Amino acid sequence: MNDTPIAIEISDLVKQYAAAGDAPPKRALKGVSLTIPEGGIFGLLGPNGAGKSTMINIMAGLVVKTSGTVRIWGHDIDHDPRNAKLSIGIVPQEIVFDPFFTPYEVLENQSGMYGIARALRRSDELLRAVHLADKRDAYARTLSGGMKRRLLIAKAMVHSPPILVLDEPTAGVDVELRRQLWELVSELNAEGVTVVLTTHYLEEAEQLCDRIAIINHGEVVTNKPTRELVGMMREKIVSITVDRDIAIPPAAEAFLRSEKVADRVLEVTYDKDRTSAGQVLALVQQQGYAIEDVTTREADLEDVFVKLTSAVQQNG
Repeated sequence: MNDTPIAIEISDLVKQYAAAGDAPPKRALKGVSLTIPEGGIFGLLGPNGAGKSTMINIMAGLVVKTSGTVRIWGHDIDHDPRNAKLSIGIVPQEIVFDPFFTPYEVLENQSGMYGIARALRRSDELLRAVHLADKRDAYARTLSGGMKRRLLIAKAMVHSPPILVLDEPTAGVDVELRRQLWELVSELNAEGVTVVLTTHYLEEAEQLCDRIAIINHGEVVTNKPTRELVGMMREKIVSITVDRDIAIPPAAEAFLRSEKVADRVLEVTYDKDRTSAGQVLALVQQQGYAIEDVTTREADLEDVFVKLTSAVQQNG
């Protein structure tokens, strides 16, 4: 990563909100430092209230930071705010545009706000890119939820920013629409756009993102390549169906956990660096069970997420 150019550089970022009544001031961001490389799809994960949207709103110029520095495509948001804003497109969680404008007019108006000359505007090109060319002249209020989401992406791209930030873009949408949105995001990334996304859907982040940072309680818990992050979990789980009802789950020193999940189904968690699935099965058989079926699974990103965020909760 050290040789990769940097798209966004955040250093010691703090956002503190004033106290309400007798309550103490709230620190939404507690000295966050984060480097996002150019050219990839970067996932920013965290539970509700973790500070993700606050960070994005600071980058967008919608929230004023308390302290720290943010550089977008090399431009400091304090010293060069105009070029910083030109370097980033933000797709918000909320669907916001005038319902009485057509998609073409929405993009034309947004282009005008960025001072883009009419001859240089890309409204029709962007509508084709987000598969809305056939809705060019329909009122925005008549669009489906998925079409509105795609229009928001086009709106964020009118000024051809090198960075696109999507804040929970698939919240509350169905599976098919989610798949279409991710295909669109992947296409934009393949064309050279650096993508930053926040999402609650961990399986999508695992499939899409090259690198993932997890933020919790205003602090970065981890920031690693996705495969390395998943590899942090050394645990493996084997589900074993046996020939008779289980009264007490069999125990062994090699088992990290042994749980009865159905009358005849046992789940054993073990450290794959110290024990093999074969050894686990042999230990179960030694306790008098005949094995009828076996399935195994590796730890996934959700396991990592739960482990890291719960560790912060316990230590905080």
